[in-house]
Amino acid sequence: MSRDAREAPEPLGPDSLTWKYFGDWRGLLIALWAGSMQNMHPGLGAGVEEHSRFFEERWQRLFRSLYPIGGVVYDGPRAHRTALEVRGYHDRIKGVDAKGRRYHALDPDTYYWAHSTFFVSTILIADNFMGGIGEEEKRTLFDEHVRWWRMYDMTMRPVPESWEDFQRYWKHMCAEVLEDNKATRDVLDLRGIAKPPFLPWLPDPLWTPVAKIIAKQFVWLTVGMYDPEVRDLLGYRWRARDARRHRRVGKLINAAFTLLPHDRRYHPRARAGWRRARGELAAGTPPVETPRRNLPPLAERGKPEHYSPDVP
Repeated sequence: MSRDAREAPEPLGPDSLTWKYFGDWRGLLIALWAGSMQNMHPGLGAGVEEHSRFFEERWQRLFRSLYPIGGVVYDGPRAHRTALEVRGYHDRIKGVDAKGRRYHALDPDTYYWAHSTFFVSTILIADNFMGGIGEEEKRTLFDEHVRWWRMYDMTMRPVPESWEDFQRYWKHMCAEVLEDNKATRDVLDLRGIAKPPFLPWLPDPLWTPVAKIIAKQFVWLTVGMYDPEVRDLLGYRWRARDARRHRRVGKLINAAFTLLPHDRRYHPRARAGWRRARGELAAGTPPVETPRRNLPPLAERGKPEHYSPDVP
C-alpha cells in the first residue's frame, strides 16, 4: 500500500499527558541530558561528530529545534506533515564511523533511540520539576509515545510492546549499547559557552562569570538524572547529599513555575497548540516559526539538513 493510501496517524491532543509535560519551558532543564544521551548512541554520535554544526551555534540550534520537534506533538492536524519534515532533515546524515561501522540517522534503531529520549524526557520533566508522577501516568506516556512515533511513518519494529518491555530496552541500552564518545563529551563541555542570543543586553564581562556558574550547575543537574549505568560509564559520582539537594532544587523550580499563567509555561509552538485547541486560533493558522535570531548561518540555510523557515 502506498504511503498516501495509508490512514494518517492520529496526532496527540490536549487531553494527553505528553501535551502537559513536553512543551513546558522546564524541558530546557533536560536539554543537556537529552543531547548527551542521544549522542552516546554509536550511530547517532557518529552522525553528530561528522555532520553537525551544533557546537558552532549551540544556543541557536537548540532554540530553533524546539519548533519543529514540538510541532510533532502540538501541531494538531498538521503534526504528521511536521513529523515528515523533521524526518527529512536526517536523510543525508550517514557515513562510516572511526571504528568502521556504517551509520545512518534514519536507521530505525538509531532514530527510535532519539525518540525514546524525548519520551523519557517527559517523565524526567514531570518527576524532577513538576511535582512527580506515578506508574500509571508513565504507562500512559508510553502509550502516547507510540502514537507520537507513528507520526514519522517509520517502521514499528524497534518499538517495545509494553511499558515493561520499554524499561528493559532502556536498561539494555544504558548498560550495553551506549558509548562514552567525543560527541557526548562535547555536549557536556560548557566551558566558554557563548552568550545566549536572547540576552543581547548583558555585557560580555558579566556573562563570563555567570557562564561558569551555569556550566557547573547545569552539568550537576544533568548527572542527577542519569541512570546509574550512565553515570558509571561517564565516570561521575553521585552521593546521597547530591540526591537530596537535587530534589530540593526540583521542588523550588516547580514552586516558581506554579506562579506563572498556564500558557506562559509553554514554548511558543506548544502555546499555539493550546490556543488552537481552545478555539482561540483558527485550525488553519500557520504554525509559529522560530525567530530570525535562531536561524542557521546564511551559508547553511536552504540545505535539507536544516529547519530554516522564511521569517521576517
